[in-house]
Amino acid sequence: MSNNLLAKTASLSHFIFRLDRVRIFIWVMALTFFTIIVPPSLAELYGSEQERAGMAQTMANPAMTAMTGPANLENYTVGVMTAHQMLLMTAAVVGLMSILLVTRHTRADEEDGRLEILRSLAIGRLSYLNATLIIISLTCIALALINGFGLYALGVESMDLEGSLLYGTALGATGLFFAGVTAVFSQLSDSSRGTIGYSITFLLLSYLFRAVTDVTNETLSWISPLAWVSKAAVYDANNWGPMILMVVASLVLFAVAYYLNAIRDLGQGFLPSKPGKKYASRFLQSPIGLALRLQRTGIISWAIGMFVLGASYGSVLGDLDSFFGENAAMVELLQLEEGESMLERFLPMLMIVIALFATIPPVMAMNKLRGEEKKERMVHLISRAVSRTTLLGSYLLIAVVNGFVMIFLAALGLWSAGTAVVEGGLSAELIFGNAFSYYPAMLVMMGLAVLLTGILPKFTSLIWAYLFYSFVVLYLGDIFQFSDWVGDLSPFGHIPQTPMEEFSILPLFVLTVIAAVLTVIGFIGFRRRDIEG
Repeated sequence: MSNNLLAKTASLSHFIFRLDRVRIFIWVMALTFFTIIVPPSLAELYGSEQERAGMAQTMANPAMTAMTGPANLENYTVGVMTAHQMLLMTAAVVGLMSILLVTRHTRADEEDGRLEILRSLAIGRLSYLNATLIIISLTCIALALINGFGLYALGVESMDLEGSLLYGTALGATGLFFAGVTAVFSQLSDSSRGTIGYSITFLLLSYLFRAVTDVTNETLSWISPLAWVSKAAVYDANNWGPMILMVVASLVLFAVAYYLNAIRDLGQGFLPSKPGKKYASRFLQSPIGLALRLQRTGIISWAIGMFVLGASYGSVLGDLDSFFGENAAMVELLQLEEGESMLERFLPMLMIVIALFATIPPVMAMNKLRGEEKKERMVHLISRAVSRTTLLGSYLLIAVVNGFVMIFLAALGLWSAGTAVVEGGLSAELIFGNAFSYYPAMLVMMGLAVLLTGILPKFTSLIWAYLFYSFVVLYLGDIFQFSDWVGDLSPFGHIPQTPMEEFSILPLFVLTVIAAVLTVIGFIGFRRRDIEG
């Protein structure tokens, strides 16, 4: 190892880019595509000032503020509408991108022994971390420029060059910030699972804290880095201050990560690891026990996050009726039926978001098996008296229970917080019934994960593209007025939107059958295919 701490950074940067060039290209192009398609659709659907004013009235309620952040609804141009409804959610996805890419080339490479091999060569102690952060920084800059100039090139009247560049900068700065967060956690944690778990927990808490404080106290929302995205007021005031703050905070995090990396031992983390037992229990020696132990930190983190997500949405439900009760124009716009409450109108929208978030941890749990296979650990298990069916079944069982727990905790948080603020309380039957009606759709996603693991293991990541598609078409479906068949391509599009729609058990039964068929095919394929390693 060279005495120069940053020796061979350029060569390592080229090496990392070569490894991740396809992955980076897909991330940037996917994020850009879903950004660029929005403004033309909004301009076509809300071409008149009256139509935009109607949409502004729809968005002017605590529930929507919690989901998308605040905006200047008095100047609700197509540009402001785009930034209000898309920027925060897209920024959160960019944060996830940074978390996954940085973890891959910091703690994961160190955990798998690749960094130790590189350190035996004439490279600097900080070179690999520096190269990783250079590549993610260049990725964020490219994302900012492509989205910024791409939005301006659309030629939408209210989307000027400054606002478009600020929109792109907000995405790039968010990516930089969470790259810094992940780089720090990769020094604190001693595993890639811990790094991802801590980083995603920070991302979720940032979003949830912003959701609550944007409704209750906007001054406090400055504590959340994701709130800085909304405070940029893109296409309105175009406030660059929060973005400068985010970039400076990112550089501070980079510096902290460099310092921690320089003073710690290879393979170690600063957070103390609890020593294990001298002898493994009978449960830990089983496939399901081992898999559950490996995923324990992530499951606990997501469980807390889902409960807080539900509670954060529930905490703003008490303001809906009082807000709309004073707004006669809004009541007329929504065309509420007699006896129908504002809660009943907005509950299905909240449940879609909650269900999609609750699907992430069980799919992650299922895909862990593919991760173990790529690291050549699976062969050590199936070489012993462990059948492939038992191994795959163990991960599936964890995913199925995981999904049930996540949607239950989210519903529990929504109901408990909502009951405390809504006059007369919330109906437990309504909340939990709505939540669990999405469980068959979640099972379809798990079944698809099993199918890909068993038949097309190299394409298991496609499940995330399908989940993201579901989010786009269902979350933005009413805004873009998609045809019914577009939503029907997602299993979540077949769930009855009670209480606005009549409940039917048939689509839930059909989805459960589809999930079972996908799972069986996946098991058959897994038993027959070759295992890597």
